[in-house]
Amino acid sequence: MHATQTARTHAAGGSQEAPALRFRPAQADDAQACAPLMFASGVREFGYFLGEQPDTCIAFLQFAFTSKHGRFSYRRHRVAVTGGGTVVALLAMHDGRAIGFDDPHVALMLLSFFGVQRTVGMLLRGLVLESELPAPKRSQTQIAHCATHEQMRGEGVFSALFTNTLRAELLHEARGRQIVLDVLVSNTRAYELYKRLNFAELPRRNPVSRRLPRELESIRMQLNDATD
Repeated sequence: MHATQTARTHAAGGSQEAPALRFRPAQADDAQACAPLMFASGVREFGYFLGEQPDTCIAFLQFAFTSKHGRFSYRRHRVAVTGGGTVVALLAMHDGRAIGFDDPHVALMLLSFFGVQRTVGMLLRGLVLESELPAPKRSQTQIAHCATHEQMRGEGVFSALFTNTLRAELLHEARGRQIVLDVLVSNTRAYELYKRLNFAELPRRNPVSRRLPRELESIRMQLNDATD
């Protein structure tokens, strides 16, 4: 059981104090609140991978979030909640040592929700997407599904959640490991945020797949001084 911690964030301009927040591991019954945030963290990526309308994508993510396993599971996520219990920010942590069954589990979730015919196309698109957004290596912990409720953006909410997560028991075993994330080339606002959080861009190793839509070109970044 992880302890729930409390913090107070500040607006970027310093003139307005944002609501007090609590940070905790996500729970299965957070699915309805977390699924739209997860989708918002990668609208283009999920739209390409699933090939469905936003409402359907969110419904699938809500379904998968309640699972105890896999990259969409509530067990991989932490949330920021207001004093009233409203989830306002989300992130996921994927330990490269514990993702061996992620791909089979995603396939099972897709089959259960969409059926065989639609799942085949999703898995093929997923392979293309994974060429741009590779799974973390055993030496890496990957941050993903980073999102803040639109009404609370610019108030330091995600930065507070991220900082809390680094200090939480969830990442105690991550000391000495590489902490990485991916951001779309076009998402300059998120890129600048991650730079402020001490992430630096890693050199690109492989060319962009010709089958990947150009708007999904991404940058992998690594946290500096993760063990400090």
